[in-house]
Amino acid sequence: MARVLHLVGSPTSAFMDDLSRLYAADCLANVGDSHEHVVAHVAPDGSWRFPATLAELADAQPLPIGDALARLVALRPDVALPQMFCIPGMTSYRALLDVLGIPFVGNPADVMALGAHKARARAVVAAAGVRVPAGEVLAPGGTTTLAPPLVVKPVDADNSAGITHVVHADQLPAALAAAWAESGHALVEEYVPLGREVRCGVVVRDGELVPLPLEEYGLSADHPVRTAEDKIRRADDGTLGLMAKDTPTVWVVDPADPVTAPVQEAALACHTAMGCRDYSLFDFRVDPDGVPWFLEAGLYNSFARQSVVPTMARAAGIELPELLDVAVAAALARAAGDRGRS
Repeated sequence: MARVLHLVGSPTSAFMDDLSRLYAADCLANVGDSHEHVVAHVAPDGSWRFPATLAELADAQPLPIGDALARLVALRPDVALPQMFCIPGMTSYRALLDVLGIPFVGNPADVMALGAHKARARAVVAAAGVRVPAGEVLAPGGTTTLAPPLVVKPVDADNSAGITHVVHADQLPAALAAAWAESGHALVEEYVPLGREVRCGVVVRDGELVPLPLEEYGLSADHPVRTAEDKIRRADDGTLGLMAKDTPTVWVVDPADPVTAPVQEAALACHTAMGCRDYSLFDFRVDPDGVPWFLEAGLYNSFARQSVVPTMARAAGIELPELLDVAVAAALARAAGDRGRS
């Protein structure tokens, strides 16, 4: 039995903190009891807590980072499961685990940074032969040479924050302003005509890359681009909800569907090109001719039952406890290999 540290929270905002805890709670409720699970939480003010359970977070003593690192090492976790979705959580805190010598499930900090930057990610996968829409990166005050229809998005924001479908040129200034409000740069891409929009996950099993069944999002001529409201919404009582889960607007694609093979091929190429490990997830726009175009990478997996990779894995006959067991075993094997080489 491995001691699994769930690294939860966010040092950047209450929203990201809530989102992390939402997924982590779902994970802890559904991963089974083959491992011992402990929690470390990072608050928006930078303090750390080590509650017995997430439900007891408010009762845990806040610690400054120096004391927290000593406590973290004293816990002697065998492996960590990062469940932080902000940029520092996906990068700096994973790098911290490396510094502390705590092996962890999922992609390393440099790969997470690559995936979080949409322009760099598309450049890497394009070099591997994956189709990407024509695009430009604009700093504040810049102008694009591309003509509508376009999609304008922040270059390094998540959950579709600041994204705009631009149909007419007079919409462009507001779209760029919305993107720059979320990021230092905007990515402007040619709009790929709506055929379908799908995501494809990849997991590693016995050293082999395994593409998972696709998940499709129901879009239409009236709603051709997914926005933040399609993904996450805060209810009147302040709680967060995942809008695109278990609804008629999202479904798992039949593996026999003709769209599956070309998208899976593209996803495998993306996984390899970006240097992913354990798992990966990629969004594609499929044009009316059935050609997939890379949109972005989502290289995190909270191992919550309702999150995307576990949903795809379940459709492939891989239940959540097994999915985590395989990833934990891979992280432990990497750590053992590193020790053997040192």
